[in-house]
Amino acid sequence: MKKAPARRKKAEAGTHKLWGGRFAGGPHPALDAVNRSISVDFRLWPHDVRLSKAWAAALAHARVLTARESAQIIKGLDAVAARIADGEKPVATDEDVHTMIDRLLHEEAGAVASRLHTGRSRNDQVATATRLWTLNACDSLDVLIVSLQSAIIAQASRLERAVMPAYTHLQRAQPVSGAHWMLSHFWPLQRDRERLAAARTRTASLPLGSGAIAGSAFPIARARLAKSLGFSAISENSIDAVGDRDFIAEVLFALSLVGAHLSRLAEDLILFGSSEFGFVRYGDAFSTGSSMMPQKRNPDALELARGSSARMLGDLVALMGTIKGLPSGYNKDLQEDKRTLFDAADGMTLLLPAVAGSLAALTFDATRMRAAVSSTMMATDLADYLVRKRVTFREAHGAVGSLVREAEEKGCELGALPFASFKTAHKSFDTNVLNELSAQTSLENREIDGGTGPKSVKRQLSAARAAIRANI
Repeated sequence: MKKAPARRKKAEAGTHKLWGGRFAGGPHPALDAVNRSISVDFRLWPHDVRLSKAWAAALAHARVLTARESAQIIKGLDAVAARIADGEKPVATDEDVHTMIDRLLHEEAGAVASRLHTGRSRNDQVATATRLWTLNACDSLDVLIVSLQSAIIAQASRLERAVMPAYTHLQRAQPVSGAHWMLSHFWPLQRDRERLAAARTRTASLPLGSGAIAGSAFPIARARLAKSLGFSAISENSIDAVGDRDFIAEVLFALSLVGAHLSRLAEDLILFGSSEFGFVRYGDAFSTGSSMMPQKRNPDALELARGSSARMLGDLVALMGTIKGLPSGYNKDLQEDKRTLFDAADGMTLLLPAVAGSLAALTFDATRMRAAVSSTMMATDLADYLVRKRVTFREAHGAVGSLVREAEEKGCELGALPFASFKTAHKSFDTNVLNELSAQTSLENREIDGGTGPKSVKRQLSAARAAIRANI
């Protein structure tokens, strides 16, 4: 095994802090314990290394560092990245990931490493690293949402000719295409993608160069620095920049809505998979069994999606509660921002593939779905029939209501009533009214854009396929 350099052993044995000169002694262990954030922010290390390399180059461009010093620091940072990637762990004195990287850089590059922190603060450093991490997270989450949308489109394509009840107040309301119902879960996710993309745009504003609060005292070309790190803008105010966590709040809000939409999809599928509905059968790979009841098939991934949405909301509320009462500038309260951000992103990274897999693995029982559609669900179609004969909708509503009441009293469906009952309810009913009690006729009468008519659903499917191909 390769031995560690002597300077590495020496650094590990001592204390390496980025502050402390004005203090007579070290912090109390209880403060160290609560102040130490490396267990949370360690994952920022690739971004901290990246922004530190860009900062070293910017310092050289501003003639604060020589080209040789900048190159030494960048080479040292590459060595630090290699060590961490190979499994280097923090030591007890590493307060946060920035301290760890600074310590390792001193081991790799020597005294020149002390020049890297010129003109910057951990305040603008951590804000930049967190934004870089968030930009990557938004891109990864978008890919996962698209994968779920693709599973929805695939199932919707299979359900184009299926007919099922749509529900209001969880009561059977009107017949719809199975594809139309399935796509009703596609468009909320598309809006989620748009919200996440908007949050990403506002995340891509560079705070580096803001220093602790007043801005760097050195002539850093911030626009050039932003471009080198992939940011599309620079912060306009250094006080705002170091204390701004709006971008995290926006991402958490977007993820809270994703969670809510996953929960609603999961709830539909859980209900439809019950014996009482019987519309879907869960796939073996995304179901679990009971430790007591051999017949059970449990949709655990869907139930976890339904439950986890509350956690996403909790992360948003926690952050909002943290930032709402803070004075301007950076405050240590903001150290908690990454707990909520990472928790929500991690949770969604687990949930989205599980829900997409669950959806792709299930099968729909089109016969059972069609059997749940009754002629009484076409009551609105009967009223529309009368309206087309110049009867006011209020009058038509009353006439059809009397037919529904008669059917309930006789314990039968509307389609089982004799034509005489229709004629008694309203003189404008003709014998062709019975055609209006067909579910297929009901669908075909709704070819309006966004409706459940067969042609409209085809257009909607095309629009959905185009939406996931387009850049947001």
